[in-house]
Amino acid sequence: MGDPKKPKKKYESPRFPWRADILQEELKLLGQYGLRNKRELWRTKTLLSKFRSIARALIGKSPEERRKQEEQLLNRLKKYGIIHETAVLDNVLDLTVEDILERRLQTIVFRKGMAKTIYQARQLITHGHIAIGGRRVTVPGYLVKREEENQITYAQKSPLANPDHPARQAITVTAQAGRRREGEE
Repeated sequence: MGDPKKPKKKYESPRFPWRADILQEELKLLGQYGLRNKRELWRTKTLLSKFRSIARALIGKSPEERRKQEEQLLNRLKKYGIIHETAVLDNVLDLTVEDILERRLQTIVFRKGMAKTIYQARQLITHGHIAIGGRRVTVPGYLVKREEENQITYAQKSPLANPDHPARQAITVTAQAGRRREGEE
């Protein structure tokens, strides 16, 4: 079972950690998704690797053996919005790390315009200003389910719940300016 004081490692580090191309790719993803450190990225890569290995194992089985497990895997990925509703097992093999990183609470809060930057989104979450369905969530790496996506709001007891809060007004001004710039391009 293991020692309760020592939690199980949830990630696999890269085989060749000092290759320039790997370092460059990791650094780009860290900045793009506002990750705190490479361990968060490696955890996501490990999760993706597990999904893909299950899919590869299922492809090798006969149709009647794999039907139930295939359905469970696809339903789980569809529930999180990682794959679309009409996806098949081959689509699981085409997944990328970005597909999973897009489903993190931090990314969704930023994409919804609730924060100016991806880093501010992380700060709002860790400080307890974001809630899902009225329940405060303080984990930026929380994978948001598709049905929870519309329930993301500012926490009820947070000062940011007030639409007249100066930080919220600054966010809306920045979002409008960003939309105008996108429209001009």
